[in-house]
Amino acid sequence: MKRRTWFAMAGAVVLTLSLEGPCLSAESVKVAVIDQQAVLAKSKSGKRALEAIKEFSASRQRIVSADDEELKKLEKELKAQEAGLSEAARREKQELFRTKLESYQRRLQDFNREIQAKQKELVEEYQKKIDKAAAAVAEKAGYSMVLDKGSDASLRIVLYNHKAIDLTDQVVKEFDRRYP
Repeated sequence: MKRRTWFAMAGAVVLTLSLEGPCLSAESVKVAVIDQQAVLAKSKSGKRALEAIKEFSASRQRIVSADDEELKKLEKELKAQEAGLSEAARREKQELFRTKLESYQRRLQDFNREIQAKQKELVEEYQKKIDKAAAAVAEKAGYSMVLDKGSDASLRIVLYNHKAIDLTDQVVKEFDRRYP
């Protein structure tokens, strides 16, 4: 359903440009494509931002791993000592384990939310920058429209394009020039 909607929107834009655009005819509409993910991954500041997100995620993973090890150790101790403990001591250890498990789960959820928020923030920030760089390249080259090729991991709008109209490398250069 989403794919049809995107195709319909793209078709409407092309039709509008060719019929109603100022001094544009169907023959004069030049369309190009870029791979926004590649621009982010290949640009200097994009690489730094992705590395920062990766390190942030890794630091959170180290904390979660340490908590996980502590929980496993506590569970192992509880099982080993279970027979020799009084009912009250066993309940106390079980309650301690339950409390630590709940804390671990909350921390895991909080970290996941933090990582997702940072990724969303990164995407929004770089989307605006990529748009500006793509617009500058398109203006210089006389393109009327630039579409995102998308990828297998995201929505693919462009099913085929000739390499000659792929501006990704040019946009990376413009992006690096604007945002060193």
